[in-house]
Amino acid sequence: MSSQYERELRAVLAGIPKGVDAVTRSCDSIAKARARQVLERPFLVVRAAGSGMEGSGDLLALRGDLCFPIEVKSSKKPKLYLSGRTWDQYQSMIYEGKRCDLMPLYAYRLKGVRGDSWRIFRVDVGRLSGRLGILTRRIPALPLTRNGKPFLDWEQGMPLHLFLALVCRKSTSSTLDALDNRIKNIDLSKEDDGNESSQMRITDMVQQ
Repeated sequence: MSSQYERELRAVLAGIPKGVDAVTRSCDSIAKARARQVLERPFLVVRAAGSGMEGSGDLLALRGDLCFPIEVKSSKKPKLYLSGRTWDQYQSMIYEGKRCDLMPLYAYRLKGVRGDSWRIFRVDVGRLSGRLGILTRRIPALPLTRNGKPFLDWEQGMPLHLFLALVCRKSTSSTLDALDNRIKNIDLSKEDDGNESSQMRITDMVQQ
């Protein structure tokens, strides 16, 4: 049964129109529009073999700017606790994420719900750089039980359509040009504000 949902998610991430439409059929128009952004910036999605390397997940989503190992889970219950083999999978994803500077993900499919039935979580592997570092602040990590152990709580995950809108947003050169022009408009030669003040203004622009 899990392979069915792996195929479902694979079709979405690969930007196959029928796959995206099938998953968002009962979503509102805004969610559908967000999800369809993947049609413009799809991933190459490789399904790991059953005996694949531990930590590689069920799917590997590849694109020029991003790469995600993805572990796919499904249940009729909103909460899924990790133990035994699933706990070992989680530990392996942490190890590979740290070793290769990757952001492993969990994609959790809740059965029997209308709308966007997928939720996305990231595996916390510590500090990441570049775009992954930015995504770390947007994509929720697995929540913790009262004992501090990670688990999956569908209610606390990022809806798939929001994830797709986040990672498929076009990084246009015009945005970079606009930022460059704003920086140039700051007169760094003025000493009344001080170099530190000017540098802080530039940093604020980059972080926006």
